[in-house]
Amino acid sequence: MATPGNPKALYLDDLSVGDTFTSATHQLDVDQVRRFASEFDPQPFHLDEDAARHSLFQGLAASGWHTVAITMRLLVDSMPLADGVIGAGAEISWARPTRPGDTLHVKSTILSITPSRSKPDRGIVLVESVTFNQDGDEVQKLTSKVVSFRRK
Repeated sequence: MATPGNPKALYLDDLSVGDTFTSATHQLDVDQVRRFASEFDPQPFHLDEDAARHSLFQGLAASGWHTVAITMRLLVDSMPLADGVIGAGAEISWARPTRPGDTLHVKSTILSITPSRSKPDRGIVLVESVTFNQDGDEVQKLTSKVVSFRRK
């Protein structure tokens, strides 16, 4: 995570509408899917391959919340905001299931920047983060409001 002493840390005034950030990749495997699901989303289509084949997903699928968690990790590593990536609300949609064997990456684009009128040391940055699999297929879109601070 970027810290105020990190010369790569980005502040509100460093950002512009249209800026993009592309993450590294994360490969998902069956063990990760099952571990996450068993702890946080224990549904048969995330845990059991036979049950998953007979579900809407027609095969083992990662929890959408697992995809969100991976996206967050990739986002934090690729968009080095000073003082961290602090959420102030978000909308999420899943275009297709994330599957074991998928290699995910995230492309984030700044859609708008709104300086705070009541707190001049910060603003809200609207960021669209699209998570893609190895084939370039969109698996998730996260549009989030992120708090960003000015240099002190």
